[in-house]
Amino acid sequence: MTAARQPPRRRLDEQLIGAVIPAPLPRPAPPSAPMPALPAPVPPAREPVDDIVFGVARPDADGRVAARALLRALGWPPGHRLHVDVTDGLLLVTAGPDGRHTVGARGALPLPVAARQMCGITSHQVVLLAAVPARDLLVVHPSNTITRLLADLHAAVLEGPSDAG
Repeated sequence: MTAARQPPRRRLDEQLIGAVIPAPLPRPAPPSAPMPALPAPVPPAREPVDDIVFGVARPDADGRVAARALLRALGWPPGHRLHVDVTDGLLLVTAGPDGRHTVGARGALPLPVAARQMCGITSHQVVLLAAVPARDLLVVHPSNTITRLLADLHAAVLEGPSDAG
């Protein structure tokens, strides 16, 4: 038996046709919702300058600064436990029962070496201390920060008042 022969198939030319996607009908945009009125921003309250006690000190070779008057203003006796943090190139010293540092027996404030290095404070370099008793906080300003702030202030003063008007 012979297999039945099938007639040869015709080859159809195939063509791609684009998909038919209906276009949306034009509609007017919905009216915009009215914006709620926001309250005017209130600037944060600033500490009165009278409530800040300033002092100047020089860290010794071990990083301790004598700050008896400031520690007294804060109510931090010898042995009081402290946290020392670095923020924006400043040392922030706060009281805390789990603090890693303590006020020295003679009223010395310890400044850890890593914190001093991060702020660019070296031994015997003048630092400005600012105690804020209302916040139980002591801020240690490195001399390079004070120099930069005063340079900006002096430049503004030396320029004189602007002639706008």
